[in-house]
Amino acid sequence: MTGAETLVRTLLACGVDTCFTNPGTSEMHLVAALDRSPEMRCVLTLFEGVATGAADGYARMTGKPACTLLHLGPGFANGMANLHNASKARVPMVNLIGQHPAYHLQYDAPLHSDIAAIAKPYSKWLHTSQRVAEVGSDAAEAIAQASASAGQIATLIVPADVAWSESGHIGEISPPQAAPLPPVNKIRRAAEMLRSGVRTAILVGGNALFGRGLEVAGNISAATNAKLYMPYPFTRLRHGAGTPVIERVAYVLEQATEQFKEFRQLILVSATGPVSYFAYQDKRSQPTPPGCEIFTLAEPGEDVNGALNLVAEAVGAKNSRSALAKSERPRVPSGEITASGLALAIAATLPEEAIVADESMTSGRGILAATRGCAPHDWLACTGGSIGIAMPLAVGGAVACQDRPVLCLTADGSGMYTLQALWTMAREGLHVVTVVFANRAYAVLKREFGNLGIGEPGSRAKALLDIGRPDLDWVSLAHGMGVPGVRVSSLEEFAAALKRGYEGDGPSLIEVPL
Repeated sequence: MTGAETLVRTLLACGVDTCFTNPGTSEMHLVAALDRSPEMRCVLTLFEGVATGAADGYARMTGKPACTLLHLGPGFANGMANLHNASKARVPMVNLIGQHPAYHLQYDAPLHSDIAAIAKPYSKWLHTSQRVAEVGSDAAEAIAQASASAGQIATLIVPADVAWSESGHIGEISPPQAAPLPPVNKIRRAAEMLRSGVRTAILVGGNALFGRGLEVAGNISAATNAKLYMPYPFTRLRHGAGTPVIERVAYVLEQATEQFKEFRQLILVSATGPVSYFAYQDKRSQPTPPGCEIFTLAEPGEDVNGALNLVAEAVGAKNSRSALAKSERPRVPSGEITASGLALAIAATLPEEAIVADESMTSGRGILAATRGCAPHDWLACTGGSIGIAMPLAVGGAVACQDRPVLCLTADGSGMYTLQALWTMAREGLHVVTVVFANRAYAVLKREFGNLGIGEPGSRAKALLDIGRPDLDWVSLAHGMGVPGVRVSSLEEFAAALKRGYEGDGPSLIEVPL
């Protein structure tokens, strides 16, 4: 086998069977190996940021790594914004990057770059295969590193001469190590805080936001009167009727400060302490009040569910039952388009077991709360604040869960970063309903300008925050990518378009002018 064939066969042997690609000449031997491996699903993207964001969405929904195939240093660099989001999400991912043969590097060809230096900031494990005899074991190690208990990004650089050389050997992956429990003294301290009578909040993140962990956290909350919160930038949330009631930390600093003002203790479960996205003069960066004790029960990568079980036992919460969201749907709203009306329309139509990829940071902040009583579904958020994630996330979620409908919530500004994802949706026949809130502005930046206390923006500043003149035509953009689209002008039209999208079997787009 060639090194390229060895690499692909090792990926498959270790359970990695999906590759999001945007290859170039240096990766052609890998493309040829993929061509001879029908077990590997290859999904072409027209931009590397779509490939990395889709791999993120896939990993969030499956819990296992997808791989990306990227072209040299510039290709990796094009995908870095969504690798930033993936690193904050702590998902498993394997990046494969081609490289010139060693004898060609001396000529400083036009695409030559220091790939390792470019990849290092977003690669928890980074390695270059030096010999064909090692590429199989290198690939197995990359998968093992990506699949570590905390979930992380591993990057393997594969020179072309390693890829085309013969006599490779398929690598074997070692069984993953079980996530360790936090030290006993942490379990004891958390239980003491919860029994103390001091007003306490629990901030839950990571994989404790879906599955057994969220249920146990809810039981602890019920037994101790502690308030449950989740970070604003969360990776995946099991949401809807029958799930424990949990409140999202507000994006706006003043609102988050109001949420935490009564608490004197905060317990972190696979989460970091809440902090504002940006710094403001004369304002604290943390929304928790001064003097609030912030205690970490479980770090990302530790056995979060086991830790919560032990705390539940210590505080007598085994027989407690948390408050669960009630099954209730609003009626389909009517009339002119408003933010609250849009949230109600989505809540009235969202199908059971939908996957929501959400980047509607301005127009859609009320949607998560509005859908609390819908049939159970999963919610994926932007974890790193780097915009252009929603449509790639939706691609990854739809590839991972082909029998589930996906709702993608984005806006015209953020959507333009990765609109190429629409083409991949059409090519793959993915059941994704994309909603574009078209407010013709970087609306969040307009608010942030005011927060900084530097006065009202003048005409030149406004021109940097508005994205009209000309207005983006998302229906035409979608049509050009092979996705049918419609522009709506009322809440009735919006709800009807959502229903048609869910009832279809391919992608569709709805533009909502605001």
